[in-house]
Amino acid sequence: MTATREERRQRGRVCRNKVKRVDQANWDPNARKDDVVDLLRGAQRGRLPALLPIKWNHMAASPFGFFRGAVPLIAADLAPLPTTGLMAQLCGDAHVQNLGAFEAPDGRLIFDINDFDETIVGPWEWDVKRMAASLVLAGREAGNSDKQCRDAVLTFARCYRVWMHRFSEMAFVELARFQVYREVDPVRSVLHKAERATPSHNLDQLTVLQAGRHVFRDQKPTQYHISKREADAAVASLQSYAHTLLPERAHFFEQYEVEDVAFRVVGTGSVGLRDYILLMFGGAIYDPLFIQIKEEHGSAYASYLPHSPVAKHEGQRVAEGGRAMQMQSDIFLGWTTIAGRQYVVRQLRDHKAGIEEDDLKGKGLVEYAQMCGELLSKGHARSGDPCAIAAYLGNNTRFDDAMAAFGIHYANQTVKDWEELRRAIRAGKVHAEGYSLLAKRARHKSVLSAFTLVPVERALRPARPERHDKTIPT
Repeated sequence: MTATREERRQRGRVCRNKVKRVDQANWDPNARKDDVVDLLRGAQRGRLPALLPIKWNHMAASPFGFFRGAVPLIAADLAPLPTTGLMAQLCGDAHVQNLGAFEAPDGRLIFDINDFDETIVGPWEWDVKRMAASLVLAGREAGNSDKQCRDAVLTFARCYRVWMHRFSEMAFVELARFQVYREVDPVRSVLHKAERATPSHNLDQLTVLQAGRHVFRDQKPTQYHISKREADAAVASLQSYAHTLLPERAHFFEQYEVEDVAFRVVGTGSVGLRDYILLMFGGAIYDPLFIQIKEEHGSAYASYLPHSPVAKHEGQRVAEGGRAMQMQSDIFLGWTTIAGRQYVVRQLRDHKAGIEEDDLKGKGLVEYAQMCGELLSKGHARSGDPCAIAAYLGNNTRFDDAMAAFGIHYANQTVKDWEELRRAIRAGKVHAEGYSLLAKRARHKSVLSAFTLVPVERALRPARPERHDKTIPT
C-alpha cells in the first residue's frame, strides 16, 4: 500500500535523528585517508594520457577550475559523513557552470541542469553541498566579497528548501510537468546567447569549407581530425545508438548523413575521455546537425554507493539520469558502444549556452543562486521523495545556515587543495600543459590575491533571525 503524504513527511522528520540539520555543516579535512594529488591521479586511469596535461592545466588555473575537475575528491570527502538516507537522482557534479540553456523538444529555450556525467542515485544533500561550495568559489572568482558569497549560499539553500515544500504539495502529474521558465538577469543573459547558438552559427564557428565541403576546423590540441579507422568506428556506432531513441526520433535522425568526424576535448572533468563530434546534413546546407559521442566512465560516487541502482551501460546511466531530473531533454539523447567503451550521444551546442563570470557579479550571484536552488530542488523532487525531504528541511533556517558554513569551509579547503596541486606541478609530480605561462600571468595580474580564506566561525554566525514562513523567493 502506498504511504500517505503525512507518513512520508514523518519519515523525513525522523531522519533528523540520523543527522541534525545543523550538523550538515560538519566536515573534517583531517579525516581524509588519501593524498589529494594521488587520489586525483588515480581517478584518471583509463583516460588518454596525452590529454591529461590539459586537464591539470585547467585545474591549476584557479580554485574553481580545480573544483570542477575534482569530483572524485569531494565524493571521497562526502562518503564518510552521516546522511539522511533519503535518496534522489544526483547530478553528481552540481556546480554553477553545469546549469545552462538548451533547446527543448518543443523548440523553446529552457534553462536547467545540463551535465550528468557523474549522475547516480544517492543522498540528495551531496548535490546541495557541492553546489553550495561552487557558489562561494565562483562568486569569489567573479570578484564578490565573502559576505556576498555567503548570502548567495543562504539564498540558494532557502530557495531549495522552500521549493521542496511546494513540490511536496503538488499532484504527481503536476510535478512531472513542472518546468522553470522564470527568468532572472543572469539567466536572461544566457538565454540571449543560446538564441544565437543555432546549427547554422555552429557551422560557421566549428567548420571550414575545403574542396567544396564543410569539415571541422583543426585546432590542436582541443579539436582535430582522427584516423579513418577511428572515424569509421564512430560512424558505425550510430546504428546501435538509433535503437536507444524513440521510434519517431530515430526516424528524423535517419534523415541525416555524416559529412565529417573529429575528436574534441571538452570541459575539465571530462578531459582525457574520448569525445567524437560528427557533422551531419539533412540533404541541404541549411540543415546541419552536430552530434557528440562522449565516452563515459562510472560515476565517481559509484564505489561509495554499492546498492545504488545503476544501468550496466554508462552512457545509458548518463542519459537516464538526465531524463530523471529534467522535464525535457535533448530529442537525440541516447547511448552507444565503440570498441568495448561506452558513450553517451547527444546534440553538440544546439542552442546551448552557460553562465559566465560577468553574469555572477554583485546581485547577479544571488539571483543566480535562486535558480540553482529551484532547479536542483526540482530535479531531486522528481526523482526522490519531496515530502520526506521537505519535512527533514523544515521551515526554519537551520539547514540554510549549515549549507553556508559548509560552502565556505569546503571552498577554503579547495583553495588549499588547489595550492597542493600547483606545488605538485612545480615539483614535476604532475605535468600541466602551459602551466608556466599560467603561473606567470597569475603573478603579473595578482590573480591569487582574490582567493582568500574565510574563518568558518564567521560562516556559522546567523545572518538573520529564524523565519517560519513558506514565502517563495522572488
